[in-house]
Amino acid sequence: MKTLKFGGTSLLNSKKFLDVSNIIEKKIKFENISVILSAPSKVTNYLENIIKFSIINKKTTNLFTELKNIFYELIRGIKKYQTNFNDIKVITKIDNEINNIQNMTQGIQILRQCPDNIYAIIISKGEILSTYIMNYILISKNYKVTTINPIQNILASTNYLNATVNILESKQRIQQLNIPKDHIILMPGFIAGNKNKELVILGRNGSDYSASVLSVCLQSNICEIWTDVDGIYTCDPRIVNNAQLLKSISYQEAITLSYFGAKVLHPKTILPLHISNIPCIIKNTSYPHHNGTKIYNTQIHHTYQPIPITGITYLNNIIIIKIKILQLNNINDIIKKILFLFSQKKINNIFTIQSPTENKITFHLLHQEYKKIKSSIINAFQLEIKNKILKPIKIIQNLKIISIIGNNIQKNKTLKTRIFYAIEHTDINTICITDKLSKHAISIITDNNNIEKNIKIIHNILLYNQKYIELFLIGIGGVGRALLKQIIKQKKYLQQKKINLNIFGIANSKNMLINTKKIDLNNWETNFHKKSQNFCIKKIIKTATNYRLFNPVIVDCTSSQEIPDFYPNILSHNIHIVTPNKKANTGTWEQYQKIKNISIEKNKKFLYETNVSAGLPIIETLKNLFLSGDKLISFKGILSGSLSFIFGKLEEGMSISEATKLAQKLGFTEPNPKDDLSGIDVARKLLIIARESGYQLELKDIQITSILPKNFLDIQDTKIFLSKLPELDIFFHRKYQIAHDKNKVLRFVGQIKNTGICQVKLSKIDIKDPLYNVKNGENALTIYSKYYNPIPLVLRGYGAGNQVTASGIFSDLIRTLS
Repeated sequence: MKTLKFGGTSLLNSKKFLDVSNIIEKKIKFENISVILSAPSKVTNYLENIIKFSIINKKTTNLFTELKNIFYELIRGIKKYQTNFNDIKVITKIDNEINNIQNMTQGIQILRQCPDNIYAIIISKGEILSTYIMNYILISKNYKVTTINPIQNILASTNYLNATVNILESKQRIQQLNIPKDHIILMPGFIAGNKNKELVILGRNGSDYSASVLSVCLQSNICEIWTDVDGIYTCDPRIVNNAQLLKSISYQEAITLSYFGAKVLHPKTILPLHISNIPCIIKNTSYPHHNGTKIYNTQIHHTYQPIPITGITYLNNIIIIKIKILQLNNINDIIKKILFLFSQKKINNIFTIQSPTENKITFHLLHQEYKKIKSSIINAFQLEIKNKILKPIKIIQNLKIISIIGNNIQKNKTLKTRIFYAIEHTDINTICITDKLSKHAISIITDNNNIEKNIKIIHNILLYNQKYIELFLIGIGGVGRALLKQIIKQKKYLQQKKINLNIFGIANSKNMLINTKKIDLNNWETNFHKKSQNFCIKKIIKTATNYRLFNPVIVDCTSSQEIPDFYPNILSHNIHIVTPNKKANTGTWEQYQKIKNISIEKNKKFLYETNVSAGLPIIETLKNLFLSGDKLISFKGILSGSLSFIFGKLEEGMSISEATKLAQKLGFTEPNPKDDLSGIDVARKLLIIARESGYQLELKDIQITSILPKNFLDIQDTKIFLSKLPELDIFFHRKYQIAHDKNKVLRFVGQIKNTGICQVKLSKIDIKDPLYNVKNGENALTIYSKYYNPIPLVLRGYGAGNQVTASGIFSDLIRTLS
């Protein structure tokens, strides 16, 4: 014997009804079949509204008309494809049942209330009519059918709206029916009868409960629950689009999932199956060939579950009731009193935490449960509060519980470690973490509103060990474009490292392209021209915040001040910043500290390795040195790849103007080469190094010995500056010649002296100096420190160019994952 239950979405319309009959036909060929049916989708809602409208004496004519039309349309559709179907008899039954409901609503309108027994009768009409329709579909296909009357044969408690079945007595009654083995058995779900043979209903998920009960009564070898999903997933697929379908789980795991908020079978459905060891399979009516999810005793069957967790669930609108006991000898009386109050008001307390060291008891309720007890709990303990046995009761609202469920998770130390690792990578504000509620669950209580995003992060770390970078790129000049090319080039590397790096926004100073499903880098330029909108940094921040992204990063490849002004706002919205833009780190000390502090407070990365020497890791090197207890004594370096290139070319006989134009063409210079030649760019870089080394300095504190005459410094237009630059060719050639005659070379050097004085100037370097051979775009940095002295730590390599800078940005992007 196999018991099948079909839910409301499986009976949505005539096609669905016929699909269900086809499934039954296929099953009956191989084994005996019993079938439980829910009401067609939406019918129960109509019946509830009819009751509500009747209580307030509101017109129900339209509701009854629409309800009839649902059934009439069903019957017409079935008759069209099943010509032997006795539509007249079924329509007569529908009309009679709806007329009975109309008669009952007249009494409700007079009373202005609906007694529970009448409510149960009305609300269950959908299941009765579903079963009646299916009975005649199967008869029209020449099958013999027995319909079990649940009021007479399923004995339940006297609670009209949430009855519990006496399975032992029900089993005896059904066995006494002696149903012929060649009959298909039908029974409406949701319904039972009390000892007085009155109709009662089985509460939430009542039809599933009916299927469970009938499976036990008929000693079925399996119970199948047919619905509109493929089975049970590791998480709600509406939240996590890559949630995995579970092939099998234990009864206990299914109960735990349900208890902590998953929309799976109710515990009261699972328990009878568990006790009788009857497996249950969740199947999809639309895809009957899919295997679904099997719930059974995995300890007996020794199945292997390759997925490390069973699922992640959450409960919203949790209320915490905190009771602080001041007199310890009263603690047991207080607990008894509150538990009695819960019992009296039929309150479902999710769990209780008692803290002996703080003499505190914490109860966790769903918001709807708290509403039942809100006034009672304050009144109940007024005397204890007045006599200072208790502190005033504290209520905390709008909390959430995220639960990670897995078989015997409590004893799995490796998995618990991974769970805590995953939690650390969220922005969850953890109020409490406990594994004491169930040996199959770890639960996190939080007041965080971004719960769905955090569930995605935990899910993907635990199930896929995946890492995510969601990038918004601002600035698509040479460096920005080089970065996009590098991301495409590094696709295989990223896949190997299980890093999902996706671009969600690309912008320049005027326009931006936003795509919340990610931008295809193969045709981003075409889409940028066709689909871009006006640039708005606030909209980029809003997009990064609102779309449940795991690890959003804004990369600022501009040289403007506009974007750095928004850095505090960006970090405050839990978005990392990666940038080669030096403006934020060389602004006022106050703004610099503000950005740093928000980064620490929000635990978000502010990464700027490329501020100083493109891809050379000077910033990270300094940080690591100082973390180890080292201290800077002095620093000297060539910090400008462009000036390294330009002065190297002077040695090859090229003029300053020619060398500058070539450096600009190759992408070595700032957008305006005047910033390089004026020394201001090197000054900014030196200021960054000084600040990293602990010096509280402003840009004006850097002493710049300019190599440009004042009239050149006043030129703002790049084209004019370059056109006038040949006027300085002879001047610089003479400087080069003087140095050359002394066996020295010209190098533009930034220096931090042991006194803390910072200088930027053109220096004559002799052959013994580590900076002597540094040219052609290279940078070199010599660090004298407590640990590196008298021999300095030297970093040398290319410090300019789009590719090198993009490489440094890419490295910083990967570091957002750490």
